[in-house]
This record gives sequence, structure tokens and C-alpha cells, in this order.
Amino acid sequence: MDPTKEEIKIAANLLKAISHPVRLRIVKVLAEQNSCNVSFLQDCMGLPQSTVSTHLQKLRTFGVVGVKRKSTEVAYSLNNQQVKQIITLLFPKYVTHHDDM
Repeated sequence: MDPTKEEIKIAANLLKAISHPVRLRIVKVLAEQNSCNVSFLQDCMGLPQSTVSTHLQKLRTFGVVGVKRKSTEVAYSLNNQQVKQIITLLFPKYVTHHDDM
């Protein structure tokens, strides 16, 4: 059975969400680290906090990234198993498998 138009639209939006180089790098780091804060992403990527935050917000909007708050600390993690699978296919030697998604 072929995917429905709605399933194709959802898949296209998911790919659109991670298609920007900065967002792809963020997702790759989150796949490697399992979860981390903006400062860690900023240091890893060598980008300003505002740039990282803007792209994290877009990833949250698409349901790719989730947020957990602990006091003043905000930790981001992948929230979508399909994205994790895509990143594992694109960067197999960099991504370890975490079973807690």
C-alpha cells in the first residue's frame, strides 16, 4: 500500500525541518549526546547562542526536539525516532544507539 498524501506531507515537513545545515548539525549532536543544553551546542558548533536558539525553536515547532527543564537548566533531546533513524543512516560512525527515546 502506498503512503497517503497526509503521510507524504508529514515526511516532507520532517525532512524540511532538518534540511538546514545548522539544524542538521544540531540534530546530529543531539543524536550523539542524547541530550544537552544550548551552551553545549553553542560550544560544539562554534555558533552564537541566538543562532542555536532560533534553530532549536524551529526544530521544536516541527516536533523534532523536546525540552526538559531542571530548575534553571534546559536540556534538549531528540523527540522523533524517525529523525534519529535518518541521522543514523547519514552519520553511522558518529551516532551511538540510545534506547531511552
